[in-house]
Amino acid sequence: MAHTPSDALVFFGATGDLAYKKIFPALQAMVKRGSLHVPIVGVAKSDWNLEQFQARALDSLEKHGGVDRAAFQTLRNLLRYVDGDYNDPATFEAIRRELGTCERPAYYLAIPPSLFGLVVRQLGHSGCAQGARVVLEKPFGTDLASARRLNEILHGTFDESAILRIDHYLGKRPVHNMIYSRFANSFLESFWNRTHVESVQLTMAEDFGVQGRGGFYDQTGAIRDVVQNHLFQIMTNLAMDPPVRADSESIRDEKVKVLRAIPPLEIGNIVRGQFRGYRSEKGVSPTSQTETFAAIKLEVNSWRWQGVPFYIRAGKCLPVTCTEVVLRLKRPPSVFLSSDIRPNHFRFRISPDVTFGLGMMVKAHCDELRGESQEMLLMREERADDMGAYERLLRDAMAGDPTLFAREDYVEEAWRIVDPVLNAGGPVCDYEPGTWGPDDACAHIVPPDGWHDPTITTAQAAAHAA
Repeated sequence: MAHTPSDALVFFGATGDLAYKKIFPALQAMVKRGSLHVPIVGVAKSDWNLEQFQARALDSLEKHGGVDRAAFQTLRNLLRYVDGDYNDPATFEAIRRELGTCERPAYYLAIPPSLFGLVVRQLGHSGCAQGARVVLEKPFGTDLASARRLNEILHGTFDESAILRIDHYLGKRPVHNMIYSRFANSFLESFWNRTHVESVQLTMAEDFGVQGRGGFYDQTGAIRDVVQNHLFQIMTNLAMDPPVRADSESIRDEKVKVLRAIPPLEIGNIVRGQFRGYRSEKGVSPTSQTETFAAIKLEVNSWRWQGVPFYIRAGKCLPVTCTEVVLRLKRPPSVFLSSDIRPNHFRFRISPDVTFGLGMMVKAHCDELRGESQEMLLMREERADDMGAYERLLRDAMAGDPTLFAREDYVEEAWRIVDPVLNAGGPVCDYEPGTWGPDDACAHIVPPDGWHDPTITTAQAAAHAA
């Protein structure tokens, strides 16, 4: 079942914002690439008919990515539509009729998480779940207890092998490429361990605010929004040991082992911040204590990484938009050299550009044996025909390949790590938009030799491109 292709796609929330901005463009791309040729049933409660739904798809593509006339015509012919309330069993009877002879549908829940349980139960009661798989958008719960409750609901209708939990960050090619690059290049493995690495830091910075999503964000915050999912996914790709095989379960086993080696986050190892002006955003409480910035320090108590601190920071209204990883290596003995030796580093930028940087010391332009730090760069340009994150994830979901989806134990281990600080209170420090978070983060949660400044490498990348 796990690797049997689905013969239909049913997506709930078909008239929503996610469908409009991401799903329709991904579906057209799949059709164009020849990987989608089964019925696509949209489900929503908007008092629409099929013609209106098809027009919505066309408008989505005109606004987000462009229309390929031949591919869109094929997509248009594949579209079906069911308008109905998720509380009404008649809605699920109508879905069954639209599926016709299809026996292995994939149900994609692009709806608020509060509706997951309702829809899953209705699928079970109506008989629609037989032979099917279910794909769920994040967030998967709001803490460990809610994630466990949701897993119980899902397992009442679907086997774990039929449950695919989306984290769209795993669909990004640079993130997936991280595992390949690590294990396909032997020189990296030579220093990728506690013997040579002094610290690891991950930065996910955004130079914008909540962009009109204040109501959602005020119930979420930076830890739930990006740390517990996106950044932990990057961290496990960085820290995992090589899997014994390339199959999905072997890869996911190694990622779970990393999370199991991480003790729960302590209140003393986190700084939370909120940019000035956040409380004036629409939908945000005037007394909000929701963090828009978080900096944390973690330990991975595995054989490979014990004693190496992992630093993570993420936030909004920071100086630049980028996601990157920096491994700082231990200093060599100076002996006959001056004491100005900076540690070597390996830098992997995931977005907005894909960059590998190897930092090393070279002799400065002077007569003395003094040095300066330089970085060798390998930049990889994204191609226009590269597969987008949602196309890749929907393709894999339809094919029954779970490699890029979070397993039950992974989700619960990730929540276990952050659970102690989610409701523990503690100060939320103000910071000015355009800065690197509150001063406390710079003073308290700081890697040896400080945080790498991504604005410097952003300027270098722009100069290189020019």
